[in-house]
Formats: sequence, structure tokens, C-alpha cells
Amino acid sequence: MKAKAFKITDGVYWVGVIHWNSRTFHGYGIPGTTYNAYLVFGEEKTVLIDNTYTGLQNQLDARIEDAFAQEGKDIKIDVFVQNHSEMDHSTYLRETIDKYNPDAEIYASQNCINFLEAQYHNFGDLELNAVATGDEIDIGGRTLKFISAPMLHWPDSMFTFLAEDGILFSNDAFGQHVCHSKRLDSDYSMDYLLKEARKYYANLVTLGSPMLRMKLQELTDNGLLEQIKMIAPCHGQIWTNPGPIVEKYSEWGSGVCKDKITVIYDTMHHSTEKLAFQIAEGIMSEGVEVRMYFMQEDGPDDVITDILDSKAIALGAPTMMNKPFPRIGNMMYWLDCVNFKGTGSEKNALIFSSKGWGGGAVAKLQRDLEEAGFTVTDTLDVLFVPDEDVLAEAFEKGAELARSIKE
Repeated sequence: MKAKAFKITDGVYWVGVIHWNSRTFHGYGIPGTTYNAYLVFGEEKTVLIDNTYTGLQNQLDARIEDAFAQEGKDIKIDVFVQNHSEMDHSTYLRETIDKYNPDAEIYASQNCINFLEAQYHNFGDLELNAVATGDEIDIGGRTLKFISAPMLHWPDSMFTFLAEDGILFSNDAFGQHVCHSKRLDSDYSMDYLLKEARKYYANLVTLGSPMLRMKLQELTDNGLLEQIKMIAPCHGQIWTNPGPIVEKYSEWGSGVCKDKITVIYDTMHHSTEKLAFQIAEGIMSEGVEVRMYFMQEDGPDDVITDILDSKAIALGAPTMMNKPFPRIGNMMYWLDCVNFKGTGSEKNALIFSSKGWGGGAVAKLQRDLEEAGFTVTDTLDVLFVPDEDVLAEAFEKGAELARSIKE
């Protein structure tokens, strides 16, 4: 096939893959995505940073060939840098090495090297060089500096910094799952890109928030942060203006939230739904923003995105056989997986439920929420269908939750 490489700056090209028809990634809905890889030409060596899925390699190969053609050079990749081993960036790696230079230098973190072999069992005959923060290579007039970045978002993750150009190749950090014909942040609305980046952070990076805070501080202390002129992630648009996304990552990683409460509920015979609506009315009566999700219809990935910058949640489910209504289970597993314990914010939670006789949902939901990093400040457990007095109580509990976050 034919495909054109995108020139980012002199001697640096995007050679990635556009996956137009991808609709889910890591379990959440997306409108397609990109698997970004980058080709860097030095005076002495040419470097490929990151890779793609097998099955999508024709795009990668075509763009690599086009980048060499634009440079007027014969095709030979001297150095492969693998920032992360997850399959969306690595299943075609071995084939790329064999195709473009079996004797090339290969650099990755030690964890990445271990993970590549554990996933593919075909790297044992190659010499892979383990690098960490402080290591660098000279490719002729250009220097690649390696920065360990574990848990952003896997234990093997690292960044590669092209020092002379100020480009940070950040792999999964600072990404967005979007799919467009143009490559730069300046080609689209910043508000739109930051919204997509928030969803990406919430669902993929939240667990690594403590490591993110440490990494941003490290980059500040060693003076690298102020040298970054561009961030080139492995998904989505390239940040030619990195200030807004770095600022947002700092906020999200430190638990900066709005006066906002996310209400999440499921219902069997509409009793829990009635409570949800009254709790929302109570919250709004205090001037606090509400985001409402009905888990029969809504996806947990969007819920997580709103929880990220909410100061509290209200979670409701009816009791079924002494346990929470099972349909809420996917949401609870998602919360436990993402886990807000390390975000730096203490998120309060109100739990509400309707029951037929013995109850049991509230206690189980409380245990699960506390495990996922929430502080349960109040509960409401209602027998059968709420009457006007109970609905008034639900309204007041919503208002009290709103007052608590404003305080």
C-alpha cells in the first residue's frame, strides 16, 4: 500500500498507524485511535521509536518507506527504541527488526525487555540493551535521553527525549484515543482534545497518579520539563503546545476537582431511580454540578471520566438476594481496577438503595467503595417504594453531600 509519513520537524517523522474502525480499547468506547510511531534521522543513525499491531503493519511500512524517500536516503533503521511492550505497540516489532536491520541496536527498559520475551518468546536471540533514567545515545548531531516512567501506564514504560529538538516521546502518557486525518493538536479544538485526554487519563492513568506526581517533580528538578517543546505520545494528537496537557496532568494527578458530584445508579422497579433523582435535586439546590449515569444504559468508562474531577459520588443500587443489583457489578469492578486511592483527593460517597426485606446492598457497596479509595460519609437504605417523606430525606442527603464538598 501507499501511505505518507508526516514530517514533524526536520528529520523527525510520524510513521504511525490510523486504526479507523477500532471501537473499544482497554474496555472503553473510542471513535477509532492511532498507534503512533516515530522515525528520527541523525547524521549517523536512524531511529524508530515504538511500533504497532501485526495486521496493521502495511501502514507503518509504507510510512517508513515514504519518510526515507522524503529524506532521499536508502532504507536502513540503525536503532530501535521500544518505550513500552504492550501489544498495541509491539506485536510487529520483531518483524520490523528482521525486515529493516537484524543487526540494529535495540533499547528498552529492563522490564520492557522481560515483558517482550514473556509475550512473544522470540527475542532471546537478539541483544536488547536495558536503559534507565540518565542513559543516552548519540545518533549524530542528535541525542536521545531515556527517562524511566514506570506505571505510566505499565511497569515497563519509559520516555525518550530528543534533546536538541525538545521532543518528548511519551508513549502512553499524555495520549488520547481519537482518530483524525491530521496529526497535530493545533489542527483541532484544545477543549475537545483535553476532554478526550481526560477520559484517557481517567481510565488508563489514574492508578499511576502517585508515580506521575513524582515524575513531573523529577522533570522539574532536573530542568527537563522546561526544555520540552513538544510531546509526541503513542495515541492521538501530537502536542506542539505541551503546556495545557502538562497542566491538566498535574491537576488530575494531584486530585484537583470541581464542585461536582457524579450520581451513579441502577434500578429494578424504579424505587432506586426515584431516590437518585431526588438526591440530584438536593445537590443542585446547593449550586453544585451534577453528572447523572444510569448503568442500564451508560458505560463505566464515561462514569470514571466524570468521577476523576468530582469531589464526591452518590452510588445507588437496589438489593437483590441480599446483595447489590448485579448489573452494578461491572461499575464496581471498574472502580476497583482504576482505583482513586492514589489521586491525592479524598472523594466522599453517599450510598443509597431500596430493598424488599432484609437489605444487604449498602454494606457490600460500602466495603467495595472504601477499597476503591472513597470515604463513605452517609447512606440511605429504603424499604420498598419511597414515599414523600423518604424522598424529602433523599433530597436533604443530596444537599448535605453538596454542602460537605463546598466546605
